Amino acid sequence: MQFSIITAVYNNSKTLGHAIKSIQAQQYQNIEHVIQDGGSTDGSLDVIKRFADKRTSFESAPDNGVYDAINKGILRSQGDIIGLLHSDDFFASNEVLSKIAAAFENPEVDGVYGDLQYISASDTAKIIRDWRAGTFSVEKLKYGWMPPHPTVYFRRQVFDRYGLYDTSYKIAGDYDAMLRYLGTGELQLTYLPEVLVKMRVGGISNKSLIYIFHKSFEDYRSLRSNRIGGFGSLIAKNLSKITQFTSKR
Repeated sequence: MQFSIITAVYNNSKTLGHAIKSIQAQQYQNIEHVIQDGGSTDGSLDVIKRFADKRTSFESAPDNGVYDAINKGILRSQGDIIGLLHSDDFFASNEVLSKIAAAFENPEVDGVYGDLQYISASDTAKIIRDWRAGTFSVEKLKYGWMPPHPTVYFRRQVFDRYGLYDTSYKIAGDYDAMLRYLGTGELQLTYLPEVLVKMRVGGISNKSLIYIFHKSFEDYRSLRSNRIGGFGSLIAKNLSKITQFTSKR
């Protein structure tokens, strides 16, 4: 079982090396690391060349945003299982992929996900937000539930059947993909109740009030287009985040 880990990056030389080393440190070794660079000019290409090994597949070319870059990476990938690791993120331990692989030994499982922690960019030991996903049900989607996208791994057949990310979304393409895939009720997911990925705060979806407004608009558009819910679902989705800032693991 080969994993394809997609990393879309543009001008993020500061943390990219940590993400690459996090993948290479995994105990599970049958990995293809597909790095899709958008034409970085800040030294990111030098970082990739410095840390790349025989499992690294790298391309640098202009793209139409992060979801277009992810799509390009998926199309270039060869693995049986596909997941993402953003250039700001890293695995919570070197056993993460081994545990995900064990869950996929059940041929009925289409996807695997776990918990996510948002951490301080200046102090990675400081937890800002602790996202405990909980088990999946289609009904939960109506109340704003989604799995933490950076922890989600799907069999390649899921993308073949339901398509790639919709590039008309600039911020909420991951939410739209989760609603589109999971809203069918046809996929079986396994939940691993532990932190799989740690994400530095400061991503595109929480940079400013303008971005937050834009993301909410895109979330609402996705809810309506996928016929999952509406304004109430959007409110529930945002309210569910409150406990993530106060919970203690």
